[in-house]
Amino acid sequence: MLNRRHLRVKVLQVLYAYHQSENKQVKTFEKSLLQSVDEVYQMYIWVLSLLIETADYVVTDADERANKYLPSEGDLNANLALHNNKFINALRTNPEYLAGFKKYKVSWSFDPEIVRTVFSTLRAMPEYGEYLVQEDRSIRAEKDIIKVIFKKIILKNPVIEQVFEEKFINWPVDKEVLQALIAKTFKNFSSENPKENKLAELCPNWEEDRQFIVDLFNRCVAFDSEYQALIAQKTKNWESDRIAMIDTLLMKMAVTELVHFSSIPVKVTINEYIEISKEFSTPKSNTFINGILDKIYAELKAEGKVRKFGRGLLE
Repeated sequence: MLNRRHLRVKVLQVLYAYHQSENKQVKTFEKSLLQSVDEVYQMYIWVLSLLIETADYVVTDADERANKYLPSEGDLNANLALHNNKFINALRTNPEYLAGFKKYKVSWSFDPEIVRTVFSTLRAMPEYGEYLVQEDRSIRAEKDIIKVIFKKIILKNPVIEQVFEEKFINWPVDKEVLQALIAKTFKNFSSENPKENKLAELCPNWEEDRQFIVDLFNRCVAFDSEYQALIAQKTKNWESDRIAMIDTLLMKMAVTELVHFSSIPVKVTINEYIEISKEFSTPKSNTFINGILDKIYAELKAEGKVRKFGRGLLE
């Protein structure tokens, strides 16, 4: 699911786009921020749809084999176990999935070869042969082959990866969240009664998280000049063009949290932005950002501008 670090990355991406754009309509970028979060759930629904489409393709494949010029006995008696998979059947009728499917207008008709590729790859795997003859058809056991489809085909096949990258610009970054959502779905779908199985939640506390990212973005924009000056004072020995824009944005976001978010501990804020810099900036950025933020925090604390409420929030 989307945790606070993922949400901070979403804000970072939109802030970067804002500063690179001539359009400074804050509401436009705020809307883009919320859409980037929603896109993760959309990606989740598309992947679930691909799992169902793969199971449905078993029938198409069986028909094609039966209509061959000289079909074998195996062609005429194709095993449809995957089509009747209990996990897939529960997913097909899940109200949350159906609502998402309709909302995002999911359809793989734009590239029907994708489903064929997934199934063809699966059919050649030993795990599929073992699945077809297994006796246990409980939803617990039936989930295993779906995990194989997701982990060993959808996430590993370069052709499928390319399709998702073209459709979802943040696929490389959001894939980690997607994996958590799918893993949670496998855990949630444990009942033989389909009505008791629920999709994973993107954000368990979305109202609170939504307010957090909107406020973080808006305050970073509103106090941009002030925090730019504060950072400049602490980086006088650095030429401005040598400081990566991502580093500057991360420091501005950190300062915004230190000053305006009274319930977030100081250590959490600083550590989060150091960790984000390791993934999205230069190899030395984390050390640089850590040093500058320590100086800025000491100054802000001395001036009484950092007000945290609750035990352990300052240190």
